[in-house]
Amino acid sequence: MTVHFIGAGPGAADLITVRGQRIIGRSPVCLYAGSLVPAELLAMCPEGAEIVDTARLSLDEITDRLIAADRAGLDVARLHSGDPSIYSAVAEQARRLDAAGVGYEIVPGVPAFTAAAAALGRELTVPGVSQSIVLTRVSTLSTAMPPGEDLATLGASGATLVIHLAAHRIDQVAEELRGPYGGDCPVAVVAFASRPDEIILRGTVDSIAAQVHAAGVTKTAVIIVGRVLSAEGFPDSYLYSASRRRTDH
Repeated sequence: MTVHFIGAGPGAADLITVRGQRIIGRSPVCLYAGSLVPAELLAMCPEGAEIVDTARLSLDEITDRLIAADRAGLDVARLHSGDPSIYSAVAEQARRLDAAGVGYEIVPGVPAFTAAAAALGRELTVPGVSQSIVLTRVSTLSTAMPPGEDLATLGASGATLVIHLAAHRIDQVAEELRGPYGGDCPVAVVAFASRPDEIILRGTVDSIAAQVHAAGVTKTAVIIVGRVLSAEGFPDSYLYSASRRRTDH
């Protein structure tokens, strides 16, 4: 039997992958991440499935359920919002499953930052402006950032910066960004990306905090920083250039 860690996407139920949907539809046990996973996905579970909200469970309680299902010969759909590769706590769960000899697979999903970029109608890698994206967060009471991963250091490259789990500390974020990016650098905040209650805020390093406070955005948001957000007059990508030599293979 297998535990399937499934990226449930950023919020819209139809942004889950076909593979993820099929696994949900055949798994007799489903564990999901509270209000972050849309109810429409849970409706895909087979009739009689055990459906468990993990919002109030500890890590050990969650993995105990995964192991128990495996011991009972049952496949498990373990739903995480966004994509399991970032900020999902899959690493901690997988470590415990490895120790218990339980097999698992990871099914990728649409991450929140790509849904946010889509909502903004922007590409985050623009020729001549930025070809790199840094995904990061800020320190919290639960998890500190490793040395050298503060916003000022990461922003020194001038790359497009995507900050997760930080809307509640927008004043601190703006202050740390002012040095490497400048007060006039474009910033966008997208909360609840792809959902009916999606909120899109556009401003600058100097102005974005006031907008975030006024909108009451404190969670489920992505902060995107960089000149790509207002880029104009940039050169076309060589990928589709008429001067590029093309072959049939």
